[in-house]
Amino acid sequence: MKKEIVSGRKFIKPSFAYLIEKKRDGGEFTDEEIRFIVDSVYDEEMPDFQLAALIMAIYFQGMSAQETATLAEEVMLSGDVVDLSKIAKPKIDKYSTGGVGDKTSIVLAPLAAACGVVSPSLKGLEEDFVISDFDKLSAIKGFNSKLSLKEIVKQLDDIGCVICAQNEQITPVDTRLYEMRKKTSTIPSIPLITGSVLSKKLAEGAEGLVVDVKWGNGSYIKDLEQAKQLARSIIRVSRSMNRRCVALVTDMNQPLGDCVGTALEIQEAIQLLKGQGPEDLKELVLKLGMEIVRLAGVAGSTLSAKQTVQKVLKNGKAFEVFKQMIKAQGGDTACIDNPDLFPKAKNIRKLPAPKRGYVHTINAGMIARGVQILASNKKGGYDPAVGISEIRKVGTQVKQGEPLMMIHYNDEALLEPALEYLRSAYRLAPKRPATPQLVVERVA
Repeated sequence: MKKEIVSGRKFIKPSFAYLIEKKRDGGEFTDEEIRFIVDSVYDEEMPDFQLAALIMAIYFQGMSAQETATLAEEVMLSGDVVDLSKIAKPKIDKYSTGGVGDKTSIVLAPLAAACGVVSPSLKGLEEDFVISDFDKLSAIKGFNSKLSLKEIVKQLDDIGCVICAQNEQITPVDTRLYEMRKKTSTIPSIPLITGSVLSKKLAEGAEGLVVDVKWGNGSYIKDLEQAKQLARSIIRVSRSMNRRCVALVTDMNQPLGDCVGTALEIQEAIQLLKGQGPEDLKELVLKLGMEIVRLAGVAGSTLSAKQTVQKVLKNGKAFEVFKQMIKAQGGDTACIDNPDLFPKAKNIRKLPAPKRGYVHTINAGMIARGVQILASNKKGGYDPAVGISEIRKVGTQVKQGEPLMMIHYNDEALLEPALEYLRSAYRLAPKRPATPQLVVERVA
């Protein structure tokens, strides 16, 4: 085995089999071993079958906070780190584990900038059932989601926010680890999620992070306790890395807002930036926005944070920053001022309630699958015009035949297979269910 000098002593590089066995048996990696693993993944020296075995061992045995912090730092350093030191304003980013109908990131980036907080919102790979922010923003003609690091820094300096694809130069090791996690069904690994999130966000130049951990049938985290554990893990590890962080655990057992789609969701995001929109989304935007301005030091108290966020929504400043961001990234802002210019579906039909009762449960994941079928096109992309709107939420009383949602579609051939998912997503009951709590827990 090769040797190298580490902290004044010789480090003997272990075999990959030894590392797999060590973690399989519950051992804890040293900083040097984690550094060696990351280097081996970066240099593609570790074969896929051994990387898969190692990830599976971590999935079952976990990692300590120290191991995870070292992993996050080494993965962060595997690529370029954006230098935002010349920008004097605080840099706080927001991360979400992803959810159906969630367009809060699109709203919060310009909202934060309007409050005097720089928001470097670079997006990586999304879960299969989640419509990415890029797909939604692509409904705006000309919008460019692929920017160079130089362009990202300039836009953050000029406007204060950016929403774009994660540059390939940032955390390349995380990209390979994520692809292997998908292949081995180990996406829910708490330490690997924690390491992935922190490595990417810190590489973007963020000084602090507000995290929205979603749980439920519309998230890849199905278990509430696991969601809480992830929130605590991210907080614990970020603290050990000397970074400020706050996490909210939020409900994803029904779609957020009234729409799921691309153009439909962008229009709903525009409503939110004007201080309007569905109550659940307004509540989540307000709470996450308050956490951002408090973490940045822009507001010192809960009341002050609430007033700061409400002010930029009411006076139109957040909306104007959004338009500036869209224009800077090549998008046509005409549709932002006039929503009628967004693409419209040729057909709209209702999904009728099969009986009288209350909406007892909604499977958000099934709704997402139904929308994916409606939106699929022969080119492999999304039809921006299609989706669903006017979603009846949990606790709503409906009569037989009343719409549970409105379906916007173009292709008749795709309607019936989509309806199988959309119909199955709803369960009605004679008694009103308890109102679900949107924010389950705050971890700081």
